Amino acid sequence: MDKLLPPPPPANVAKPPGKRILEPIERISEVLFGLIMVIGCTGSLSAAQAGRADIRTMLFSAIGCNLAWGLIDAIMYLMACLSERGQNLRTWHAVRRAADARQGRQILAEALPEAVAAILHPDELERIRHELRQRPEPPRHPHLRRDDWRGAAGVFLMVFLSTFPVVLPFLFMHDARSALRVSHLIAIGLLFLTGYFFGRCAELRPWQTGVAMVLVGIAMVAMTMVLGG
Repeated sequence: MDKLLPPPPPANVAKPPGKRILEPIERISEVLFGLIMVIGCTGSLSAAQAGRADIRTMLFSAIGCNLAWGLIDAIMYLMACLSERGQNLRTWHAVRRAADARQGRQILAEALPEAVAAILHPDELERIRHELRQRPEPPRHPHLRRDDWRGAAGVFLMVFLSTFPVVLPFLFMHDARSALRVSHLIAIGLLFLTGYFFGRCAELRPWQTGVAMVLVGIAMVAMTMVLGG
């Protein structure tokens, strides 16, 4: 399990104040996915030969692609919420059904992250086990909460809205070649920013991570240009 026990409170109990629906690493990841998808669409445009119809087709493709991907990612987010909550409930039920205190503590230790379980004293595990047994009977099955749906909506919007800064030049510039170059510059700049903040959140080196994301973006643009984009 990625999170510490005890499991989340029942569905009618609000989250603690200040609890984010989406963690920063999740928000940054979604924007990165959206950017990579839209770069693939804009890079497929042949700037030397593109007419307004080609640009319109590319715009519909970019928006439609990120619309579909945003919906898929939102569904995957909801599935992950159910999976995590189901694992918590499974552990909770197992602790309550344990034959004795020693078995209950072992179940808890196996459910916790290894680094955390290694430093917890048996008395601390026993306190958690006792607290779980004193709580009301947990639900048999996991359920989605209001915050889960809000998180899924946030995932969808971040993937979908990340399309627009990259396609804006095609809406305001008549020359396809210039619009494509400006679009690439915007995409690479956004890739650097999201890579930088991703590095900070993931305890990586932010500048190196930002540059790595830019290199990925340049590689994608270069490949599509070589292939006729």
